[in-house]
Amino acid sequence: MADNELIRLTASEAVAALATGDITPLDLVDAAAARIEAVDGALNALPTLCLDRGRDHARRIMTEARRDAASPWLGGLPMVVKDLSDVAGVRTTYGSPIYAEFVPSRSNVLVERLEASGAIVIAKSNTPEFGAGANTFNEVFGKTRNPWNTAMTCGGSSGGSAVALAAGMAWLATGSDLGGSLRTPASFCGVVGLRPSPGRIARWPTTDPFDTLGVQGPMARTVRDVALMLDAMAGQHGADPLSRPAPDRSFSDSLDGPAPRRVAYSADLGYLPVDPEVASVCRAAAQRLEETGAIVEEACPDLTDAPKIFQTLRAANFATSLGEHLKARRDMLKPDVVWNVEKGLALSADEISQARRARAQLYERTASFFRTYDLLLTPAALVPPFDVDQRYVERVGDHVFENYVDWLAITFAITLTSCPALSLPCGRTDAGLPVGLQMVAPVWGEQALLAAAHRLESLFDQSRLLPIDPGSGR
Repeated sequence: MADNELIRLTASEAVAALATGDITPLDLVDAAAARIEAVDGALNALPTLCLDRGRDHARRIMTEARRDAASPWLGGLPMVVKDLSDVAGVRTTYGSPIYAEFVPSRSNVLVERLEASGAIVIAKSNTPEFGAGANTFNEVFGKTRNPWNTAMTCGGSSGGSAVALAAGMAWLATGSDLGGSLRTPASFCGVVGLRPSPGRIARWPTTDPFDTLGVQGPMARTVRDVALMLDAMAGQHGADPLSRPAPDRSFSDSLDGPAPRRVAYSADLGYLPVDPEVASVCRAAAQRLEETGAIVEEACPDLTDAPKIFQTLRAANFATSLGEHLKARRDMLKPDVVWNVEKGLALSADEISQARRARAQLYERTASFFRTYDLLLTPAALVPPFDVDQRYVERVGDHVFENYVDWLAITFAITLTSCPALSLPCGRTDAGLPVGLQMVAPVWGEQALLAAAHRLESLFDQSRLLPIDPGSGR
């Protein structure tokens, strides 16, 4: 099979072909390498390659017996890892000049788990400094561009991963999400990204293992591929006190689960400014669930206090994770990070406790909402992709955002609920740019969420457009 045919396989198709011996892991590594060489010069999604390491791993997989036949197995499928996660022996910068030449000796526990499941890491994907911001650029590697239109941003902070998938440089990619860092780039690049419930995927190392705002998650071109990757990622680990065992039935086997019966759609969560074209595309997409027998109604839980809660808890999170860097290397941090850390350090105990109490009440309202509705659907971003040279969205219509985080409210409001949320490609703007539908399920409801997304995906048929050549829109 030729390289251009291999890159068009879905991850699930590639794993099936690996299992039958029709292709080898080395075939896929070579195909990915050729594609990266052909297109990444225009995109800058994968600034750090580790192809020789990947080929060595591929040879081991081809010669060694599989160790655990009962565990999920990816069979030698190449993937990319966001540059916030350590990969042993591979330059890992976190997008920061502070770590520009850092090479870890041990991998992040998620990478260890994926490699043990037969994934092959071939590259690190670009991210903004320490994942701060929803436009992927940094002082180490520069900016990453959207393959649908290279003048536009790919979103962030998992922007490099989303671009690599959309442009056919990888079959799977890791992402992470605190306020929308996985969902926004998935929306902007026309791929699928899942933010799971906190604890679904174990984290290590981390400065705060008890944090429930930041999670890691799978990204791929199709819902089935996301489920495949989640099976390999999920599970309990002693290093993460919040982690829990994988469910008895795999996520891949749950895609045929029952259809949702009652679904809520909200273009704006009742209070947010949304680009009219994005709202229209997402509303039409949500209504298509009626074709599966669901009742679709305009509704949402009360999340109007989410911005104040999130800004407070996020700032406290930044003070915990990056406070020491501010003290020692302030001049090497970008202004947005400095602002966020200083905001966190200035918080009083009363402000933090008020935010935590308000979050508890917000969760109670959301849990009550899901006693009536099976799913909540919204746009995955307030706007379509914007100019790559614009740091963040400053206004939508007449509404002006105060800082670089506020425009992400439609995703960070969901973060506060701890509910799993998936960005599903559901259409395009008149300019041909992707639009993502954010699908939200009750806590620990990933199986039902993936099943519903799988049904909708077949109606939208957007994955057939991938992979695309940079700037071609096709």
